[in-house]
Amino acid sequence: MNDGKLVILAGGISSRMKKPVEFKETVDNRLIDDSNKKTKSMIRVGQNLRPFLDYLLYNARESGYKEILIVIGEKDDSIKKYYGEKDSSNDFYGLSISYAVQKIPSGKQKPIGTADALYQGLLSKKEWQKDRFTVCNSDNLYSQLALKLMLKEDHQNSMVDYDRNLLEFDIDRIVKFAVTIKNEGNYLVDIIEKPTEKEIEKARDKQGIIGVSMNIFNLQYDMILPFLERVPYHPVRQEKELPEAVKMLANEFPKSVFAYSLAEHVPDLTNKNDILIVKKYLEEHFPNFKF
Repeated sequence: MNDGKLVILAGGISSRMKKPVEFKETVDNRLIDDSNKKTKSMIRVGQNLRPFLDYLLYNARESGYKEILIVIGEKDDSIKKYYGEKDSSNDFYGLSISYAVQKIPSGKQKPIGTADALYQGLLSKKEWQKDRFTVCNSDNLYSQLALKLMLKEDHQNSMVDYDRNLLEFDIDRIVKFAVTIKNEGNYLVDIIEKPTEKEIEKARDKQGIIGVSMNIFNLQYDMILPFLERVPYHPVRQEKELPEAVKMLANEFPKSVFAYSLAEHVPDLTNKNDILIVKKYLEEHFPNFKF
């Protein structure tokens, strides 16, 4: 069982969020400024201008996590300024927060993906060897139920497998989500990024449910580390992606990654159009938010 370790990936440069859009409603200029200058998780969409990441950390604490490692980028210090300037052991409402910086390799203009982010993070936490930990994105608000599933489960490695029909996004966005292929025991066999219509239908299970990955996994340090190191670059994006490393693990060690089915929405901050949607979600679901 995971003893309360969570890695949050926040090292990207948020290029899609920085693209200009035409808003249908009035948006606070502070939010637009945040979206142009800060990492997505630090956009102040919450109550009393609290950043989005506060809500994920709150759910993590309420789910039983204690030790948080945030992988941050070289070019954005907004997270460290807000949650504590020390490299490790910053106390934030009972959570112990540490940082690992995702370095940009020589010759590259931006970080090289989520697999590299987790790899650099784990190298900074070698004391976690032989332990299990949960890893997730910083721009998704995972529920306490999802986080508890990963914290309490007993498999070597696992993931949350979301019912595509319960995700409250436009269909044009949903069809691009990575679909999962499982065997009869619900162990992961494949993760297909940007699937074709044929691949989407192939992912449909006996109950007619199509499962998708939203990048939340519980992993065993020593098992995943070699795959993070050797995962290839994506041929188009030229990044090393965490789902590909997890798929490699599942293929080399069959029945090593269990997929927990979950039917609920996952709020997401990808681009500027998401800002008001997420803000309204937080107002509705966290009306009296307090840490």
